[in-house]
Amino acid sequence: MLESCTVEACYFRPTQMTLFAFEKYEGLGNDFVVVDAASESAVSAACARAWCDRRRGIGADGVLLMLPARARGVLARMRVLNADGSVAEMCGNGLRCAALHLARARSLERGTIEIETDAGVRDCRIERSGDDAMVEADMGVVRVGEDVVVTVDDVPIALSRVDTGNPHAVAFRPMGRAEFEALGPRLSASREFPGGVNVEIAQIAEAGVIDVRVWERGAGATLACGTGACAVAAVARAKGMLEASAIRVRLPGGELIASYDRESGKTSLRGPARRVFSGTVPGA
Repeated sequence: MLESCTVEACYFRPTQMTLFAFEKYEGLGNDFVVVDAASESAVSAACARAWCDRRRGIGADGVLLMLPARARGVLARMRVLNADGSVAEMCGNGLRCAALHLARARSLERGTIEIETDAGVRDCRIERSGDDAMVEADMGVVRVGEDVVVTVDDVPIALSRVDTGNPHAVAFRPMGRAEFEALGPRLSASREFPGGVNVEIAQIAEAGVIDVRVWERGAGATLACGTGACAVAAVARAKGMLEASAIRVRLPGGELIASYDRESGKTSLRGPARRVFSGTVPGA
């Protein structure tokens, strides 16, 4: 158990710790420490925080635990720990990285991998070349909920609730980087969202293209968010802002293709994944 694992414990007294093998992956700059583990208890919230620390740790937006699957016939289960140690039900960029991790371990260059997540089993169709891959992931059914208005400093901000397996709130409005970084954490922690929420601020740039900034609960401003791209595409389609079923979503880290069926809500996400490096890290 790693409940006592802190940044100081992990990085200044390594002789007292066991070592975990890890792989570092990223999808459009949304980066993850990937660890193969036998159980969820193998890595604590404290160690996730230490490993994700960008100054004293490996540096990442989250930790992906690759666990034995509970569902029959499925290759593995992905458990997502945010940079603050909290658990995320789903992660689109993490899912693509997990698919690449499993493909590399099995020397698979092309094919479909099933991965169990806390939001259900997801198919990932992968095309791999070495440490790089393009992955199209089944993101399940995305549900657009009711709108809510959150007032911050006397400014009303209209947001659409979206369930992608984890909670999102999407606002279509112009917003500069400084304003986004000031409002993002406040919207994410608003009392309208008791468990916290991922926030996307979006603008339609041109036909079939949406520009997006993301504030992720548990991680803050990130370069990309796969479930966030799906949430934005779903709102744009559901509200008739865009007619194309496949939407280019441009994030600070790059572009994803989110496909949303307006009738069924079924959604897929296509984008890159890349292995960055590997190593060992102290645990307890």
